[in-house]
Amino acid sequence: MKKRILMIATGGTIAALDSGEGLRPALTSDELLKYIPEVEQYCDADTLQLMNLDSTDITPSHWLEIAGTIEAKYREYDGFVITHGTDTMAYTAAALSYLIQDSPKPVVITGSQKSIAGNDTDARRNLIDAFLYAADAESHDVSLIFDGKVILGTRARKERSKSFNAFASVDYPERAVIRNRKILRYLPPKPYLFGAEPHFYHKLEPKILLLTLVPGMDTLVLERLKDEGYRALICQSFGMGGLPGGKNGAFARAMGEWLASGRSILMMTQVPYEGSDMNIYEVGKGVKEHFPIMEAYNMTLEAAVTKLMWALGETNDPEKIRELFYRTVQFDLIL
Repeated sequence: MKKRILMIATGGTIAALDSGEGLRPALTSDELLKYIPEVEQYCDADTLQLMNLDSTDITPSHWLEIAGTIEAKYREYDGFVITHGTDTMAYTAAALSYLIQDSPKPVVITGSQKSIAGNDTDARRNLIDAFLYAADAESHDVSLIFDGKVILGTRARKERSKSFNAFASVDYPERAVIRNRKILRYLPPKPYLFGAEPHFYHKLEPKILLLTLVPGMDTLVLERLKDEGYRALICQSFGMGGLPGGKNGAFARAMGEWLASGRSILMMTQVPYEGSDMNIYEVGKGVKEHFPIMEAYNMTLEAAVTKLMWALGETNDPEKIRELFYRTVQFDLIL
């Protein structure tokens, strides 16, 4: 018996047409599906047009809307395919990984670098691969599929702005690859008991300040934004992680004021791969020992941002926020 898969369309390049002033999402979910009639071989597909946005305009409220739609339709379908623009797709994949945890049914997000209406496009392959994977009995949880790669939702990052191989799995193996319509799994499927149910979450706190350090930056931005309603600060530092001036510097003092006001601080590196370790150098070790900050280690920026939004949505207690953040979800954090 064929699996029932629901395709949820949100817009993006895959659905784009030229408006005369540039590309904009225009094709509907039904129109997208008509470009890949061979999907009938793998599943019975239904469609739902949830929104039709450039992914630049996707916000946390849209992530909640997507997750809420999947929750409402969860018992009706065997899996879900979400079409999405590529620019913020990794953020959406990570956010859904925290909003929909331990799902026995697959939630697959995909898109393309060129419109499905074009001739030289990656859209048809990506969308067919997404349906193929969503209809497979061994597929579970949230994944991003692009250029034949199946990537954990918490490990995906867009690395190229034009090429078809735009996404990579950062610091963790790809879940699988799809070649010639065959799924080659690198990671074993997660064993779910019959009748297992996912855990859906319904809150995100978007009031997070992301500060990327550059050499010579002063602390004025932290001092001015301290009273602007931000619940947490993510500081992207250099290399293995640390603060200019170490534990006695101006940055450490400014962060101490943030922490004293009951807010959370997460440190992470600007380096794309291999993560941070603040215990290596003096400029990091002293800071971590003297202040109750969190460290993202080898998490992607997308996962760190959305996980912190999720944790802040669950509690105001800094210790509980820390506990939730360090709870591993879909191999997002390896200590």
